[in-house]
Amino acid sequence: MAFLFWHSKCLLDAWDIAKSYQFNQITSYVALQETWELVRLGPSAALNDHLDCNFTGKSVGIIGLGRIGMAIATRAEAFSCPISYTDIAEKPDVKYKFYPSVVELAANCHILVVACALTEETRHIVNREVINALGPKGILINIARGPLVDEPELVSALLEGRLGGAGLDVFEDEPNVPEQLFGLENVVLLPHVGSGTVETRQAMADLVVGNLEAHFLNKPLLTPVV
Repeated sequence: MAFLFWHSKCLLDAWDIAKSYQFNQITSYVALQETWELVRLGPSAALNDHLDCNFTGKSVGIIGLGRIGMAIATRAEAFSCPISYTDIAEKPDVKYKFYPSVVELAANCHILVVACALTEETRHIVNREVINALGPKGILINIARGPLVDEPELVSALLEGRLGGAGLDVFEDEPNVPEQLFGLENVVLLPHVGSGTVETRQAMADLVVGNLEAHFLNKPLLTPVV
């Protein structure tokens, strides 16, 4: 039943996880944290001295163009963002530019989004070399799994200014978060809530019940695992 629940969840939450990407990205790039602080400071704050960057038109590179990666690409396209990706192999039916390595992808985008599965091969797929390729004006977004990113290297890059910013919904040693990240203004942190909406959780529950009913009535499953 747990496996059935997991599979049902995967089919339903791609768009809501993409929502997590969207919040992380826009908040990171437009630096909403800093502007909120200016509002709290009141009329004395130099609001006109604070300039942000447009998210519109920034190039987005996606590591792993599966169901979630495609949902992210679709949303980013709505902001006129050029999309590129890397994956196990190039997808012939995809219009986006393919890069054979993560380093090449990082060197050719403003925003790097981690959306691949965690395996022994992909653990720390975002390492020092990738972070340096993304550079001091780049933004890293991780909405997949924490160990995909070498977290100590990420923290060092942010502290040293080698990376422009990060939006993180996952961490390498959840629920623990590196304390150094809490004081950084160019970091957005979420507690692994990509699928945390009322509608998605209700749909997940309904789908599990539907699969169980189909199984016990000897009918075809709604979402069979093959």
